[in-house]
Amino acid sequence: MSQTLSASTLLVVPLAPLAGSLLAGIFGTALGGNRFGRRVSHSLTILGVFIAFVVSAMTLASVVNDGARFDQTIYTWMTVGSFQMNVGFLIDPLTALMMTVVTFVSLMVHVYTIGYMAEDDGYNRFFAYISLFTFSMLMLVMSNNFLQLFFGWEAVGLVSYLLIGFWFKRPTAIFANLKAFMVNRVGDFGFILGIALVWAFTGTVHYKEVFAQAPQLATMLFPGTQWMLLTVTCICLFIGAMGKSAQFPLHIWLPDSMEGPTPISALIHAATMVTAGIFMVARMSPLFELSDTALSFVLVIGSITALFMGLVGIVQNDIKRVVAYSTLSQLGYMTVALGVSAYSAGIFHLMTHAFFKALLFLGSGSVIMAMHHNQDMRWMGGLRKYMPITWITFLVGTLALVATPFFSGFYSKDSIIEATAESVLPGAGFAHFAVMAGVFVTALYSFRAYFMVFHGPERYDQNPDAHHGHDDHGHGHGGKPHETPWVVTVPLILLAIPSVVIGYPYVEPMLYGNFFGDAIQVLAAHPTMEELRQGFHGPLAMGLHAVQTVPFWLALAGFAVAYYCYMVNTAVPAKVAKAFKPLYDILVNKFYIDWFNENVIVRGARLLGTGLWKGADQAVIDGAVVNGSWRTIGWFAGIARWVQSGYIFHYALVMILGVLVLMTYFVWLNN
Repeated sequence: MSQTLSASTLLVVPLAPLAGSLLAGIFGTALGGNRFGRRVSHSLTILGVFIAFVVSAMTLASVVNDGARFDQTIYTWMTVGSFQMNVGFLIDPLTALMMTVVTFVSLMVHVYTIGYMAEDDGYNRFFAYISLFTFSMLMLVMSNNFLQLFFGWEAVGLVSYLLIGFWFKRPTAIFANLKAFMVNRVGDFGFILGIALVWAFTGTVHYKEVFAQAPQLATMLFPGTQWMLLTVTCICLFIGAMGKSAQFPLHIWLPDSMEGPTPISALIHAATMVTAGIFMVARMSPLFELSDTALSFVLVIGSITALFMGLVGIVQNDIKRVVAYSTLSQLGYMTVALGVSAYSAGIFHLMTHAFFKALLFLGSGSVIMAMHHNQDMRWMGGLRKYMPITWITFLVGTLALVATPFFSGFYSKDSIIEATAESVLPGAGFAHFAVMAGVFVTALYSFRAYFMVFHGPERYDQNPDAHHGHDDHGHGHGGKPHETPWVVTVPLILLAIPSVVIGYPYVEPMLYGNFFGDAIQVLAAHPTMEELRQGFHGPLAMGLHAVQTVPFWLALAGFAVAYYCYMVNTAVPAKVAKAFKPLYDILVNKFYIDWFNENVIVRGARLLGTGLWKGADQAVIDGAVVNGSWRTIGWFAGIARWVQSGYIFHYALVMILGVLVLMTYFVWLNN
């Protein structure tokens, strides 16, 4: 294949899902007269994403095998003086990998949705939304400038608002999508400040031109302070990533986003929206590498998220929320990798995580369908014999998540743990402790969910809140659980395969080879990956050596504790919760962060708003300015009306009095 890529071919990748979305969204809904039925709508959107996946895979092969690159403007949107706002694509190994992962996971979610949303009234609308979401994410990862990056950034946020609140008649769904939207606005405020600083001091928003000026930016101070300009810029950009990638303390929207249908939970939390921040920081590595302070900030935030969000997952009973907190924790691992300059390890974990986390979410959805849309694991159990395909694929996803040797998650997760041990940045010691402790925590909550759902006694007929054969989507069928349709199980199988095998062949080229080329830049002052390279002797040796390492035994200990507590002696968890009630309450209440936000920040904002409304709006603006002005004018008008009476004798009297006053004044002056 040629060393260059065709712009028209690349345009197919984002435009094919967009075309499917528009056709299904217009002609498959009341907006266009419901001209397309369900089969046509899902066929068009799946075809669009399939085409995008095929072209993305071909592009990845061309980039990796032939060294093909692309960095051109596709369309000039606006020109203001010398400043141009362009739509353009930057295709390198980092972009091509993200394109392939996003489109593959999205394709699996599209197929899965046929079964999951089979009886939902908003079937066509949902397919339109998820295709539009895919288009938005592709525009984000393919961008070659900050303007287009921000467009994709905001577009995925907007469509996620529509998807999380898809069942808009539920108050909980409306609350969840508003929460996600508002929290992301906090992060996006920092993000747009970072972009503004880049433009203000470089005069451009094109990645290549900004990166070329990075050394010069590193010598500049933020105006009026002693802070390094690049440090402030990178921290502002990362605040945007904290919102999108759900890092502490802007993580609070992600667990509540489980109110959306399960397919979108998989799409948002596996390979698209929440990984946007990880991708962005990796793309900005030429900037972040020049600020150790910014890297330490990234490292500490990621460490807190990796450990503490995993702890909350231990006490969750909703199967989707367990997987959601797992996502938070794993995003923390990726962020830690970025903080120690192990960008390739972070992106590698992003890729492996996309497969096994999508598998776990879709597996959870399969279980939920079989449970008549009950999501409480306390009323499951024994599903292994009823749902063999869901069981084995869910187990595969769990083994990958806990970093079982030779599974995909092992190679990426263990590489991040080793990278923290090699880093000398401030905060690296805490990060190493957090990711090591997180190994035990991950195994504990993962196998807790696995045992509660698939093993032990059957409890599905004991649920006091059961729908008794009816559910929100018409899947109610009564009787015992059974395996879900092929449109659900086939995506599970296809996602299980890379969850097992994708790590072994790619760990060496992606982490220790030249896979990413110049897409990721690391300074010699941060030799973390170079240190790891010296101790790497191949994927087989890495897997075999794992049994001698602490993370392996921590994961095994987490499995053993989960097995004992939920299979052997099921009374232990309740006793532990009672014995450590203060700690248990902290975890159940999610460290009271939601309470703080709702009772301090929200109420404080309402109090401030009330003060501004009554004090500024009613008293000053309405009372003094508006009402005061008309009263003053009315008073003067009343006086003027009295003076201008229209009677001649009145005017003559005033004239005579005026003459007398003037005469008296001049006499007084002469004396």
